Amino acid sequence: MDKKVKILATLGPAIFEKNTINNLIHAGVDGFRINFGHNLTGIEKIVKIIRDCEKTNTKHVAIVADLQGIKFRIGKIQDNQISLKKEDIFSFDLNKKIGSQSRVHLPYLEIFRKIRKKNKILIDDGKFVFKIKKLSKNSIETICQNDCTIRSFKSIHIPGLEVDFDSLTTKDKRDIQIAKKLNCNWIALSYVKNSKIIQQTRKLVPRDVGIIAKIENKSAIRNIKDIIINSDAIMVARGDLAVEIGANEVPHVQLDIVKKCSELGKPVIIATQMLESMIENNKPTRAEINDVGTSVFQGTDVVMLSAETAVGKYPLQVIQAMKKTILSTEKYKKENINLFKNKTQINHEPVKAIALAIKDIAYNIKVEAIIAFSVSGNTARLVSAIRPSAKIITISPNINTSRQLSLLWGITSITNKDAKNWKQMMEISKKIIKNRKLTTHGGYAIITAGLPFGKSKMTNMIRLHQLK
Repeated sequence: MDKKVKILATLGPAIFEKNTINNLIHAGVDGFRINFGHNLTGIEKIVKIIRDCEKTNTKHVAIVADLQGIKFRIGKIQDNQISLKKEDIFSFDLNKKIGSQSRVHLPYLEIFRKIRKKNKILIDDGKFVFKIKKLSKNSIETICQNDCTIRSFKSIHIPGLEVDFDSLTTKDKRDIQIAKKLNCNWIALSYVKNSKIIQQTRKLVPRDVGIIAKIENKSAIRNIKDIIINSDAIMVARGDLAVEIGANEVPHVQLDIVKKCSELGKPVIIATQMLESMIENNKPTRAEINDVGTSVFQGTDVVMLSAETAVGKYPLQVIQAMKKTILSTEKYKKENINLFKNKTQINHEPVKAIALAIKDIAYNIKVEAIIAFSVSGNTARLVSAIRPSAKIITISPNINTSRQLSLLWGITSITNKDAKNWKQMMEISKKIIKNRKLTTHGGYAIITAGLPFGKSKMTNMIRLHQLK
């Protein structure tokens, strides 16, 4: 049984070997995330390895460039990490030198201008807390509130400190150019507050590159509908979000965002600490399994792993555990389909009405496969959004579009020349049905596309085909 929900794994030293990457793809990874907040040395080689493994597994794999944005991070630390005890004195400063046991670089002048003694500094998704002891123009002296291990470039949060910034940073613009050279299929924007930064990014990337808006602050929640409409996908970045709004608020915010994405027909990624204990252990906790299952029940397209694959001891076991949970949850959803009806709203949009008609036909005639011809990916995204029970095969002449689509719910993407007429479309469809053994003798497949071929701006054709 193929899983519908996709798995996005973060790249890191734990999985840089070709054999490991190949095994992860074979085990169920559908895409890899590059964290542009970390060191990118040698990333071209890793991307080439991914593309080689993609061919070995005959499966398109998406690559996501996750930009750093205005999200605050500390600088590099000597030997990449230090350990502190409760009550240790530790300083954050504007000194660009490598960090030590007593200090680290904090490269954001605006923080030093706005921070007050009442604020606290939180590191690594709020795990470690530092109380401010003394402030100066270039340094923040703090008292460590718990035993901790701090690693290079970890994120920091300062609750209550608002930074007025909703544009791409100079580093982001530089990194977008790197992402384009690497042929990344998605750009993830950090610390999005409204749609302005999404629109700014769209001018800098090709149409076959999707834009993911990461939801991790109060402003994004206030502007969520506008952000969903203007982006190509949403990521619920629960680590930073929990620090901003409180961990107890995250579950209902996650559910609300997934519901809104479903209504508007946009894919959603659930991220952060899904199988966190497996960084050190070879089995997940029951609570973590429940978290993954809940995300699948709610209707997510993608579940994302961070440190579990980037630096964890058991990356392959992580993927296996996640896939097993996804399959088990999807099996229950299929057996109780009436409990999980899709909530996509038509809102007088003809193309959505056509998509829902595809779903109705597939359900009532027991269609076994839906084949969507999609040059831009729009047809494929619509079919994925309506959550049909049949297999979804998307065909695009653009390999970057195919790779982008491979991260969406239920899609198996194929790169093939575009059909120029009815005859070619049927020939391509029949060949794929036969080669992939999509239907049994006498079984049905739906073929959908936009007409005229290669020029249509919307999905407007449905054809039912019976295998004889």
